[in-house]
Amino acid sequence: MQAVAPHIGLRLTAIAAKCLAVATLSLTALSVRADDIVDVQKLLAAGKNTEALQKADQFLASKPRDPMMRFLRGISLSQAGRTPEAITTFTKLTEDFPELPEPFNNLAVLYAQQGQYDKARTALEMAIRTNPSYATAYENLGDVYAKLASQAYSKALQIDTRSQVAPKLAMIRDLFPKERNSITTASAAPTPAPTPVAPAPAPVATTKPAPAPAPVVTPAPTPVAKPAPAPAPASAVEPKNDNAVQEREIESSLKAWASAWSKQDMDSYFAAYAKDFNGGKTRKAWEQDRRDRITSKRSISVKISGIKVDVSGNKATVRFHQDYKADSLSISSGKRLEMVRSGNNWLIVKESAGS
Repeated sequence: MQAVAPHIGLRLTAIAAKCLAVATLSLTALSVRADDIVDVQKLLAAGKNTEALQKADQFLASKPRDPMMRFLRGISLSQAGRTPEAITTFTKLTEDFPELPEPFNNLAVLYAQQGQYDKARTALEMAIRTNPSYATAYENLGDVYAKLASQAYSKALQIDTRSQVAPKLAMIRDLFPKERNSITTASAAPTPAPTPVAPAPAPVATTKPAPAPAPVVTPAPTPVAKPAPAPAPASAVEPKNDNAVQEREIESSLKAWASAWSKQDMDSYFAAYAKDFNGGKTRKAWEQDRRDRITSKRSISVKISGIKVDVSGNKATVRFHQDYKADSLSISSGKRLEMVRSGNNWLIVKESAGS
């Protein structure tokens, strides 16, 4: 029964910019250690876990309580496959800094990888309690609930094969593959170009000179049908152009969002989000939280690169790399946005850290 359980795609997340703002409570010496943190982040991004771990250990030898470097050390251990040590690192972080949601989230990921879903659920609930607008934790919690449901349904079928839970189990099993398929098929969408093969002009050949007894009148109508094939090439090109236009529109919306964030232009920043986006709170509470965090900074710089867009109708998934700087804080991480078309605009409906 375990073979039909869904694959739970929990992610190890880099610290997202909005969540790192919370961590500044004990980061007064951030400007002094910023270079070391950036160096470790670059090593992790390059997959050099051993070098990253060595540099983190060197730093922590003189500053053993530093939360940011301890978090990066935990990521390095987990990426190196040293799961028990990573669990110990994140557990100690949750004890020393219970106000930070990221260690709870990454601890949950490691528990889930070991099949300890009850522990994973508890850790994610703590992450959400710490930061109710932490979208990644909500998504991971949903994945854990789905896995727990799958195990419960499988157990029910083992006890009673006449149970009516089989359709529910199949639904959960298909849930995550469907999401992945919706992204891959989107890139294949502009393939209807071969449809307008333009067989219509063929009947022109039917104007044969067969009716010989009527001499002079028959040749005149033949040139009239020749312009008919002209519309075919234009319709064949339209799907690609439409898709390319949508991608350019999405990139433009994304850059405008980053620019508004950098300029601390809150009206334009909020306008980049769909009206029902609320970060797990009421819309008013979410806006107030974001306003407080953004406007409290003396300066902000948000630069995006490596934009990848998958479009499916009026929906799109956007992945990119984000470089965030606020005062003396500097964070580089992956990000993912779900967007929908609204009129002539593309608006954010879901936001999460990681690729």
